[in-house]
Amino acid sequence: MKFSNPADLAIIACPGGEVFADEVITHLKRLYRRNNQQLAAELAKRYQLSADDVVRRINFISEIVFPYSHSPNGGDNFPVPRFKVPVKFTIFANGEVKTEIQESIRGKDVFIFQDVENRYPVNFSGGDVKRVLSINDHLMTVFVTVDAAQQAGAKRVTLVIPNYPYARQHKAKGREGLTASRVGRIFEDLGADHIITLDIHSRDIMNSFNRMRLENLHASYQIIKTLSRLDGILNDDFVVVSPDTGAVDRNKFFASALKKPLALLYKERDYSRASADASEHNISQIRLLGVVRDKTVFMADDMLGTGATLIEGMKVLKEHGARRIICSISLPLFSGNAVSYLDEAYKEGLFYRIIGTNAIYQEEVRKREWYISVNISGLFAQAISRLHQSLSLSSLLDSREIINRLLSETRKPEPQHELPFQQNNE
Repeated sequence: MKFSNPADLAIIACPGGEVFADEVITHLKRLYRRNNQQLAAELAKRYQLSADDVVRRINFISEIVFPYSHSPNGGDNFPVPRFKVPVKFTIFANGEVKTEIQESIRGKDVFIFQDVENRYPVNFSGGDVKRVLSINDHLMTVFVTVDAAQQAGAKRVTLVIPNYPYARQHKAKGREGLTASRVGRIFEDLGADHIITLDIHSRDIMNSFNRMRLENLHASYQIIKTLSRLDGILNDDFVVVSPDTGAVDRNKFFASALKKPLALLYKERDYSRASADASEHNISQIRLLGVVRDKTVFMADDMLGTGATLIEGMKVLKEHGARRIICSISLPLFSGNAVSYLDEAYKEGLFYRIIGTNAIYQEEVRKREWYISVNISGLFAQAISRLHQSLSLSSLLDSREIINRLLSETRKPEPQHELPFQQNNE
C-alpha cells in the first residue's frame, strides 16, 4: 500500500464475516503505518531531513493527492485509513436479505468478507435483529452484497471467503452436480474479479472459471510456527502422517519442510453412507503405510467436519503404537456434535492437540485444553495489500523460504507441558 491510494481500498463485512474482517483490518492498518514509517526513514536518510519533517511532508502530499483518505491529526504521525465501509443488512420475515451500502464506493477496490460456516447469531438491522444462518443463507448474503457493490460502481470486487462453499462437491461420480464450480461461476457472473480463500479442498476448482482468479492461501507457516513452540517436534521420534490419499501433497510439504519421514493412512470408503455426526463414518477399511510406533505423529488436513474419520484414524495410529498425535486443520468446521466427541477422544488419550485457524469463527472449541487457535488474519491482510497494489503473491502462496528460515532459527525448547495455547500468530 506504499504507492496506492488508501482511499481506494474498501472493505465490506457481511454479517457472518465481520469478526474476521475486523481482525484483518487491524493488520492492514499496521501494514499501512509500517510501510509509511519505512518510507519516511528512507527519505529522511536520503535527503538528510529529520524524521518528523518527512512525516509532515508525506501527510501534506497525501492530503493533496489523496484527499479524504486520512483523518487529520496535525501531521505529526501517520493517520490510519478507516478501510471499513458502513453497510446495513436487513433480513425480512420470509428470509430475504437486503444489503445497503451507506457511503460511496464508486471507483474503489472493494473486498467483501464472508464466513459461510459461521453458526453463531449474527447482526442485522444495526444489531436490532440476530439470526443464526445456514451456509446457504450466508451464501445468498454474499450474492446480494456483490450485486450491491456492482450497482454502487465499485471498480473491482474481491471476495474474501476463507472456506470456499460447496468445495467438497468438486467431482461427479454419477448423476450429481459440480456445485463447487457452479458457485464460483455465479460469483463470476455477478462480476467478482477475485476470490481469496484458504486451502481449497480441490485444485480442480481453480480451473473452472473463465475470467475470475482464485488466490489459494496456505496456513503452513503459521502452523509450523505454532508446532515449533510445542515440546519435542524437532526430535527424531517425529513422523508426518497423511490422513488419506487426498492429503498426501499437503503432508508431503510438511514432511519436507520439517525434514521428517512421511507415512500414510489409506482409507477405503463407502460413499453411499454420509456422516451425520462423529458417531458415524463411511470408512470401510483403514491401512497404515509407514511406522509410527513410539513416535509423535503430526497429521494435516484442510477441514474437520464431524470429526468421525479423524477419530477413526487416531484409533488406528494408537493401535500401531503412536505415542502422541497432533493434528492441524486449516478450516475447523466442527459440524454437529464434533466438539463433544473430540472431548471424549481427548479424555481417552487418542490425541494430544488439534491446531486450527481463525478462518472460521468459533467460540466453544477455543476454550478446550486440546485446541490451539492460530491467527491467520495477518496473512490475509498481506494478500489484500498486495492485490490492491497489483503486486505478486508468490511469496505468500509458497512459504518454504520463510519456513526454512524459521526452523533454522528455532532452538530446541525446554520440555514443558502447560503452554498458552491461544496464540496470536501473524
